[in-house]
Order: sequence, then C-alpha cells, then structure tokens
Amino acid sequence: MGVVMLSTSGCSVFMAGNQPSKKNLNVLNPGSSRNYVIAELGAPVLSEYRDGTRVEIYTFQQGYPKWAKVSRAFGHGIADVASFGLWEVFGTPTEAYFSGKETSYEVTYGQDDLVKSFKLIDFEQAFPKPKAE
Repeated sequence: MGVVMLSTSGCSVFMAGNQPSKKNLNVLNPGSSRNYVIAELGAPVLSEYRDGTRVEIYTFQQGYPKWAKVSRAFGHGIADVASFGLWEVFGTPTEAYFSGKETSYEVTYGQDDLVKSFKLIDFEQAFPKPKAE
C-alpha cells in the first residue's frame, strides 16, 4: 500500500512546478525591438509583409508567475500528505486543466524592426463555437 501511495503522489506537485512561465508582454509596447519580442515569445508562427510592412503572429502558452507556481506546488504537497496521496485524484486533473492559456498576438513592425502596434487575436470571437440545437 505504501509503495502504491508513494508512486502516485506528487504528480500534481510536479505539474504545478512545471507550468509555463508568465510571458512579459511589455515587449509588445511600441518601440520595442523585434529581437526582444522573439526572445520573450519565441519564433513567430507567421511572418509576412503587407504593403511593405512586416506583420508577424506569435502564439504561446501564457503561464503563471513563479510565486503562483510555487504556491500551487506547495498546496498540492500539503494536500497529498494530509490525504495520504488521495489528493492526486483531484490535483492532477486540476493541474492538467490549468496549464496556461494559448495566446496569440499580431505584431506590426516599422522599417527599423521596432514594434509599431500589436493586437490580441481572440480566436473564440473570430471562430465562435456552434450553438447546440
């Protein structure tokens, strides 16, 4: 029984600690260098020129600040110990659900590769789910 309990406990703790980190969206402010944007958000999923202006789309998992990840991992650890590992039945699916939000931004650059403007792409608004009849 103890071996089974030890082998199943800790999954939610591990998952909470390995959630994606929160991206610094200040790199999208006008005047920021394209290099800073790529360093923070990763490579663009689309890069094209529209009327001679570079437009790129970045998609990433917007995660959580370090304090939130540590707090969640600590809370799961306490719940695991207090429940003799039974907390994992609830903790693991919870961490799987709260694994960051997929986020996309369209960024327009000037001729000097500095951010000119940006906008959040809201896929739920652009592609609404069909209503059940």
